[in-house]
Amino acid sequence: MEQPVMALVLGLVAVGILIWVFWPKKGLLARLGKVRMSSQRVLLEDTLKYLFDCEYKGIACNLNSAAGNLNISADQMAKLMAHLKDMGLVVFEGHNIQLTDTGKSYALRIVRVHRIWERFLADETGVQHMDWHGEADIQEHQLSLEEANRIAARMGNPAFDPHGDPIPSTEGEIPPFSGRPLSSLKEGEVAQIVHIEDEPHYIFEQLSALGLYPGMQVYQLDVQQGKITFAADGNECVLTPLFASAITVQPLPKAEPIQEGYQRLSELQPDETANIVGISSYCRGLQRRRLMDFGIVPGNSITAELRSASGDPVGYRILGTTIAIRKDQANLIFINNIKKEQHEQSA
Repeated sequence: MEQPVMALVLGLVAVGILIWVFWPKKGLLARLGKVRMSSQRVLLEDTLKYLFDCEYKGIACNLNSAAGNLNISADQMAKLMAHLKDMGLVVFEGHNIQLTDTGKSYALRIVRVHRIWERFLADETGVQHMDWHGEADIQEHQLSLEEANRIAARMGNPAFDPHGDPIPSTEGEIPPFSGRPLSSLKEGEVAQIVHIEDEPHYIFEQLSALGLYPGMQVYQLDVQQGKITFAADGNECVLTPLFASAITVQPLPKAEPIQEGYQRLSELQPDETANIVGISSYCRGLQRRRLMDFGIVPGNSITAELRSASGDPVGYRILGTTIAIRKDQANLIFINNIKKEQHEQSA
């Protein structure tokens, strides 16, 4: 009697497994198929976005450069391009690849969603600036254009993302590319940073560590074969030509005054007082509002008082109150006129 029952149970289990694997739309194979289709769509959209970026900046694009950008093999890219061509999104001009009008429209939608989401993270959340691009890389494939448009409307329809890139309009219009790489400036030239490339991540991380941001003025001090030296906010910076080429600048008249050099709050030692000059453009959203609520605004005095056992955070006294500020936040606060506090001695 036990054997027929066991056979029945095993049969039911087998049927259940078959249903789980082959059930239309919700079975394992259907789900795996959706994952493959989703991954394929992400690759296709990333390719369109890369092609648009090349065309926008006047850079020729071929199979090898596209494959390198997406970190896939040339054979995989050839198949992707063939698929895009069949969809009427790209055409081949010799060895170069160009977007069709339909392909450009598709790419602009992806770019718009990406840059709106970056701006949303920068202005409306406490997400760190190093994470903006990665988060937007995910949302550009998941967020609909209608949802992105509603978010943009709530923010007042911003024209630029936090890296200085223009956000395409709802009609798919975008201003022409302007500026030149920092690496192309000659010694003595003055310029203003208009864009900092957020890819590759290791380059963006290094540029962020230097405190560089769109709107900052730079002065080219020295240009050598493997080293470019420039002043930014009065501080001397040194980059390789590769890293300097990731910074787009707009040349300014030589008569344009260079901003004075400022120090960072993280440099303030215990019992030292300074005047607050401002907060970096990279400090945005909830984090910026929190600091301003504490009194971190231009003109106020601030004193370093207490240092935790680990050295981070540090207690700062401002407007009669002691607040704790982490080093990564203190790096985004500019100060000047540092003075040593004079303590009264008892008689």
